Amino acid sequence: MKRIIITFLGVLSVISVNAQNDRTSILQDLEKNQPTVRETTLTATLKSASRLFGDKNDLTSVILIIPSGSVVDVLDSDSTYLHVAFEEDEGYIFKRHAVIDETTVSSIPAVKAVEPVRDFQETQAAPEQEVSRFTFLENKYGTRMASRLITGKIWKGMSSEMVSDSWGSPIKINRVISGNTIKEEWIYKNTWLFIKDDYLVEWGPVKN
Repeated sequence: MKRIIITFLGVLSVISVNAQNDRTSILQDLEKNQPTVRETTLTATLKSASRLFGDKNDLTSVILIIPSGSVVDVLDSDSTYLHVAFEEDEGYIFKRHAVIDETTVSSIPAVKAVEPVRDFQETQAAPEQEVSRFTFLENKYGTRMASRLITGKIWKGMSSEMVSDSWGSPIKINRVISGNTIKEEWIYKNTWLFIKDDYLVEWGPVKN
């Protein structure tokens, strides 16, 4: 009787070990067969030296000049600018100064994506094609004037609207109205502009 019981316990032990091995084998197979997705890193090479702006709406916020031929990491973009990282700095450069490189690819374990809930109006509305900043300025002022504004130039006698199209919106505007005369001081990061009756009269450095 004891022999039968001992034999029976031995058989159960062998079955348990085999079952454990089967589970381990199944888990290993699942890990090996786990699908992967590709993560892309977008880079761009500069065709010419380009200013790196800290704020794309303030063209006086130049952090540094990135040399021609440099490679930058592209974080985001719009119709005019690339949001990039260069060495330890991050900012904006003009899109026309760079060429997007072929993407570099690395594999990471797949994660099941959850489809975001989209607003009904968003799914129905067709996206409007963006017009480039230069084309916008060219249609507004002509080719010669657009070429000056796109490079961030200012000059005496230009209208306040041209200033905004060239440098973007100021950080602050100080306005004084005297009779029919309107005097404004537009403050940018490093420069102040004096505008009288909607025309640029003078400018100078901001004193800290």
